[in-house]
Amino acid sequence: MGTDANTDAHASGPKLVKKGHSCVRLEKDGRTLVIDPGGFSEPEAALGADALLVTHEHPDHFDELRLRAAMEADPGAEIWTLRSVAERISGAFPGRVHTVGHGDTFEAAGFEVEVHGELHAVIHPDMPRITNIGFVVDGLVFHPGDALTVPERPVKTLLLPVHAPWNKFSEVLDYVRAVSPAQVYDIHDGLLNDNGLGVLGRMLGQGGPGTGGAAHAHLRPGERVGLSR
Repeated sequence: MGTDANTDAHASGPKLVKKGHSCVRLEKDGRTLVIDPGGFSEPEAALGADALLVTHEHPDHFDELRLRAAMEADPGAEIWTLRSVAERISGAFPGRVHTVGHGDTFEAAGFEVEVHGELHAVIHPDMPRITNIGFVVDGLVFHPGDALTVPERPVKTLLLPVHAPWNKFSEVLDYVRAVSPAQVYDIHDGLLNDNGLGVLGRMLGQGGPGTGGAAHAHLRPGERVGLSR
């Protein structure tokens, strides 16, 4: 079970709950939005969501069985995602799966969402790049999926992909500086053990080269924080 120990009691925005790997839940006014409940997150990560957002088709972000379970459990739940994912699941839920792309804006479960980005980061030149979108939610928090997209607007909180086959630390740090948020929380950490998390924490913390002023924190699955404006 998570803790509210580091939640701002006066936060005016939603609550963010860290789930496994790259999945997060956002809660506001009794409604829940879930981003990227993939195969490395908890089996129940998508359940109870009023809205589901998926950044791209890789299985650590898109798990069809988890999405189907959430949609079947709540006939009012809806999905917003890019075409490659929508084509794989929309037939089972007509009218409830929405295709979006860079520059689109929409409301999902009472949250205002903007779409930023178009392509997945390069894993290797031999591997074709797939599409990838990121989501700015309520103008507060940005989930970039598997890309180092700098959103075309300021955001206070950045969900930072800290470890993947497509990134290295210098790129991650420069990305934080380019986005220039006030707060950074780790995502895409499902392949790291405690040793790796400790090293990255020190590098992104006061003992490292510096994030340009952004505060950095690692949340364990189940921990929640308030997102203040």
